[in-house]
Amino acid sequence: MVTVAAAVVAVITVPGAAHAQQVVDPVPAQVRVPLRKAIAALPVATEVRDGYVRTKFKHWVDSDSNGCNTRAEVLLAEATIAPETTGRCTIGEGRWHSYYDNVDVDKAGGLDIDHMVPLAEAWDSGAFDWTPQRRQDYANDLGESRALVAVTAKTNRSKSDQDPATWLPPDPDAVCTYLADWVTVKTRWHLSVDEPEQQTLTARAQQCPNDPITTTLVP
Repeated sequence: MVTVAAAVVAVITVPGAAHAQQVVDPVPAQVRVPLRKAIAALPVATEVRDGYVRTKFKHWVDSDSNGCNTRAEVLLAEATIAPETTGRCTIGEGRWHSYYDNVDVDKAGGLDIDHMVPLAEAWDSGAFDWTPQRRQDYANDLGESRALVAVTAKTNRSKSDQDPATWLPPDPDAVCTYLADWVTVKTRWHLSVDEPEQQTLTARAQQCPNDPITTTLVP
């Protein structure tokens, strides 16, 4: 199995100490690895749904206290035509491209913000063992542009909490991008895959460019 994470160790001299001590520096590791190799590196495990409720992933939050919650931040970042904003951060008309179905949308109310790897799927794949803060960080991940995506409500609700073994975007031209996005998020958050998911990712990736995925691993 290919290792995609690397420990970062800083050697720090402690005043008055006889010897230098090695201290682990929790600097997030960056990875750049071809898609197919990244898929092969994902750990395979049985999913665990016991205990899941959506409220265990707190969202949408305003983590930087600028008046815009995570949903609004994604809408602002992904707009192809900047939207009107009023008040504290009310998003009006603009334009967005829903890549799942190759549809342009002019009203923010017609969009959902999709967790690329759904919350329930994240729980099944390792988040069941996370702290509440880590689950909140995952549900509001603005540090990875692939993690949250503005798409039509119709496609988001069709996807629900399914993984690529049972759901892929309806636009055929979107599939390779979707697979790369999915693998990027699973890699970033150290999430596992089950066997049907791994088999589907492996098979479908053979029909896609083997371009590298790049992300910063969450410690």
